[in-house]
Amino acid sequence: MTESGEKERQGRRRRGTGASGEGGDSPTAPPGRPAATRTRRAFDRDEALAAALREFWTYGYESTSIASLTKAMGINPPSLYAAFGDKRQLFGEAVRLYQRTTATAPSAEGQDARSSIEAMLRHFAADYTDPRHPPGCPIISAAANCGPGSQDVKAELRGMREASKAAIAARIRQDVDAGRLPGDTDTEGLAAFYAAVIQGMSQQACDGASREVLEKVAESAIRAWPTTGQG
Repeated sequence: MTESGEKERQGRRRRGTGASGEGGDSPTAPPGRPAATRTRRAFDRDEALAAALREFWTYGYESTSIASLTKAMGINPPSLYAAFGDKRQLFGEAVRLYQRTTATAPSAEGQDARSSIEAMLRHFAADYTDPRHPPGCPIISAAANCGPGSQDVKAELRGMREASKAAIAARIRQDVDAGRLPGDTDTEGLAAFYAAVIQGMSQQACDGASREVLEKVAESAIRAWPTTGQG
């Protein structure tokens, strides 16, 4: 073999090509199987979703970019789209995670409505100011700056807030039916009042209010509770 032919053969070997000069299978790969490919790094889906929730919680839906999400989640854009669909679907899944793990509704068992709602307000005073996560509530604040193109996001969060208000009204209605509250109690109006208190507490927390301040708000709000005139 000539010197030039030997150099060509060695070059093909370094490039992993066959004698014909075309890319072929790895010498060690089984027949029909392509040469070894780079494996994609797996990620923990739950951890990635929690990281996405934190981004949306901190910056709101519209101000959170795919770039910031993928950086926080430790994945690349194709992995985000493959696992969660798109930004809109990811946001919906993130707020549902918040509902499951952090948000709370008044309990229908074991206590009267007043005690239940007071416990809920105190829970929010602690949670909205918890330094382990962003302040306030993403269901209240994450769509605050959404434009016309994100009205479905606003509608989804509004629906969640309305559902929470309805749960408060239903709990109050139980006490009216049980005679623990006057029969003429405006259950819808009272529920709207406490829903407004909760939204205000969230905004106060975002503005830097402490847990102690929010607990005072909760105490003042519960003093507005109607009485039966008994005792």
